[in-house]
Amino acid sequence: MTSFVLRPADPSDAPRIAVWMAQPHVRRWWQQGWSVERWAQEIEQQAAGEHSRPYVVTLDGEEFAYVELYRVRHDRLADYYPYDVEDRGVHVAIGDGTRVGRGLGRLLLREVADTVLRSEPSCPRVVAEPDLENTPSVRAFAAAGFVQSGELQLPEKTAVLMVRTRAVQEA
Repeated sequence: MTSFVLRPADPSDAPRIAVWMAQPHVRRWWQQGWSVERWAQEIEQQAAGEHSRPYVVTLDGEEFAYVELYRVRHDRLADYYPYDVEDRGVHVAIGDGTRVGRGLGRLLLREVADTVLRSEPSCPRVVAEPDLENTPSVRAFAAAGFVQSGELQLPEKTAVLMVRTRAVQEA
């Protein structure tokens, strides 16, 4: 059984996250190949606010991914679909290239969505907005029980609104 550990990121994680975000398979989709200093500021800012929380994900004792969980009502995504005030969003980047393409994304997404829905009873769904062209990401979300709920035209991409509901979790 795969067991992920998510721990809150802090500014000391910025060097690792900056390296992950610079990897071609991440940079293309996240477009956040920032400096270590910029990542340290971003993590600090997220931790201090109400919008999102950054996490570093560990599997088998090795850090390999970055996750952001966010409140849709505080996010620009709220301008693009009829959100519920308790909707949560998720962003995932598997930074360790040796872990890509092994099915870990879908397992991580499923576990994160299940945890959010279980720990936040008022949250009706977890959403994501991967780029329509990011086929591996869209497939991972679908394999994790997220359902395609239309396309969204964001300023930098055409996204697929992926939705994981409490009904999917209970099934």
